[in-house]
Amino acid sequence: MRSWRVVLQFAITLGLGMATVLPIAGSAGSLPDTQVSPLSQYLMADRSAEIALARSAAPASVSLHATALILTPHGYITAVQGTNGFTCLVERSWTSPFDATDFWSWKLRGPVCYNAPASRTVLRYTIFRATLAAAGVSKAQMLDRLQAAIENHYLPRAEPGSMAYMLSRKQYLGDAGKAWYPHLMLYAPKSSGANSGESWGANRPGSPVVFDSSHHIVPEPWTIFYVPVGRWSDGSAAPSM
Repeated sequence: MRSWRVVLQFAITLGLGMATVLPIAGSAGSLPDTQVSPLSQYLMADRSAEIALARSAAPASVSLHATALILTPHGYITAVQGTNGFTCLVERSWTSPFDATDFWSWKLRGPVCYNAPASRTVLRYTIFRATLAAAGVSKAQMLDRLQAAIENHYLPRAEPGSMAYMLSRKQYLGDAGKAWYPHLMLYAPKSSGANSGESWGANRPGSPVVFDSSHHIVPEPWTIFYVPVGRWSDGSAAPSM
């Protein structure tokens, strides 16, 4: 097994899964505002293919009964109504930290499947960002509006027990990390500083828990802990860590 430092370095390269591990808030004034790609490049022409990619985020026993969302020119819509409380979708690059270098990269695809508590809370942030991106706002404007929505309690804190699967072999989380590893995301009350992961034993030798503190402009009010697992959602073995 590789050292936890190598695992953490891979984690830091993630563009989508690492979207909400805020140690400190950032300033919209320092952000470049240019959207590199037109919205059409983020869309998937084949509706069925997007649903299948979204469902690949979790084991079939979970995802086949989950609600599936797809991205449209106006944001996400429900393509299939599920029955188990989970919600699967493909996140795009604008779910990344605002200081991520690939914030507007059309190549990023992050199939994710939220459980019921996360579907009621965390998912609202993903939909909010996507709606703003579809409206053509700048990065700075998106950050300002997201911060205002949080401060005005339009967007909620993560509900206790919120988690998500990211187990798709087809995920592309950045040019450096690419698919990284299949992993779970566990949402905890927001903490800050160098010791944010201490209560979970994150990043310690032999610990399977990863905490990323490399990004600083992420206003979401929670901390995410990442737990890489040994198999992709299709049952095939993941790369050795």
